[in-house]
Amino acid sequence: MTHLFKVIWRSFFNYVLLTVVYGSTFIIRRKTLKVRWYYYLLLAILDVEGNFSVVKAYQYTSLTSVMLLDCWTIPCVLLLTWLFIKMKYNIGQLIGVCICILGLVLVILSDVHAKDRSGGSNVLLGDALVIIGAILYAFTNVSEEFLIKNVDFLELMTFLGLFGSIISGIQVAIKKRKELANTSWNRDVILSFSGSDMQDR
Repeated sequence: MTHLFKVIWRSFFNYVLLTVVYGSTFIIRRKTLKVRWYYYLLLAILDVEGNFSVVKAYQYTSLTSVMLLDCWTIPCVLLLTWLFIKMKYNIGQLIGVCICILGLVLVILSDVHAKDRSGGSNVLLGDALVIIGAILYAFTNVSEEFLIKNVDFLELMTFLGLFGSIISGIQVAIKKRKELANTSWNRDVILSFSGSDMQDR
């Protein structure tokens, strides 16, 4: 059972929990939708695929590169909030972003010129997956900030959980159907999927 399979499954489980916890409250309060459902579907796609891209990157590049390149989310969020939410940033924040971008460039260059030390089978692919995931995270974060300020937190969590569980469930069924079919379901396996196994810690 691969680590990637466990992470995808746990992501599905987290979305289901969001749906159950917030969705039940949403139904009890009989709230009506303030945003069309397909916006939440798009947001869930970005969120699920952002998580998947970053987790997939661990197969190709080093842990250090993933952790550092994941910070690409920060300059992307600043750019998106400036463009769409009209937030303003001071010179110190912009200098910090430039330093962040410089650091990311150095990480990629280091991976290109030190493949033997990077600990990955395809460092450029791994780095690209992390950057894609970070960009998707940025779109998700900015969209969530906009929706929370203008719509409703309960509605956002309910439908992000609902569509996220559907999308990640389909992804698990398609990409990992052989592992699902070959898994011997017992207490230890279920605890492993829930994140309670000691071997992963």
